[in-house]
Amino acid sequence: MTKNSERGSRLKSSLKRKDYEDKLQRLQVELCHLQEWVKNNGKRIVIVFEGRDGAGKGGTIKAITERVSPRVFRVVALPAPSERENSQLYMQRYVPHFPAGGEIVIFDRSWYNRAGVEYVMGFCTEEQHRRFLQTCPIMEKWVIEGGIMLLKYWLEVGNNEQERRFQARIEDPLRQWKLSALDLPSRARWYDYSRARDLMLEATDTEVAPWYIVPSDDKKSARLNCISHLLSLIPYKKVPRQKVKLPARKTKGAYDDLAVLKGRRFVPEKY
Repeated sequence: MTKNSERGSRLKSSLKRKDYEDKLQRLQVELCHLQEWVKNNGKRIVIVFEGRDGAGKGGTIKAITERVSPRVFRVVALPAPSERENSQLYMQRYVPHFPAGGEIVIFDRSWYNRAGVEYVMGFCTEEQHRRFLQTCPIMEKWVIEGGIMLLKYWLEVGNNEQERRFQARIEDPLRQWKLSALDLPSRARWYDYSRARDLMLEATDTEVAPWYIVPSDDKKSARLNCISHLLSLIPYKKVPRQKVKLPARKTKGAYDDLAVLKGRRFVPEKY
């Protein structure tokens, strides 16, 4: 991408907040329908989110999960492996988090760490990286043949926009927690990550488990496009629900249940 085209993507007019929120709400209603369909039919779905640091994975995942049940939509964001986990088969630490019937598991970074940060930062050997790219499509085929639906999204942020987001993290105390120890080295190694991405896509973008790339310079558009797309891939249907009637409060055994709270410790009403 040229410098001018990167600047152009940043200057592209974003959705107005009201328009974005209206569109997001409609998609979130559909996610609720998807949730009921998954629960009722015992479906198992895995959604993988990968991408450059600062690409907006966390915000996209939040947009997906903020209106649904965490018992159905589980988010998995594993820390660095322990010494014991480093001695296991590479995929061993991920498999226990795979969904049971009626669950959707979202991986905020996944086994593809080996194709990205581990490879670029030297946390794995060249042979381990090569072996991963060779065996990953086999593993994913095995997962899908076992009845799990696998969706893989790569969020792609431009050079200028990543720089802007990193700078915002440095300057804004509300965002500083997002700046990890690996973010700054990843910024310096932009082209190393690009080449690692290229190798990953070449080896693991298969017909059985394809990658879908989400341009994410415009965060709002990226979230809406991603949610709309994943909904289009899943053949869910709206599950009929029985009408719910709120029961009247019983008066038998009634008493002044607020008076007994007098003298208890209350949170000060400052606002």
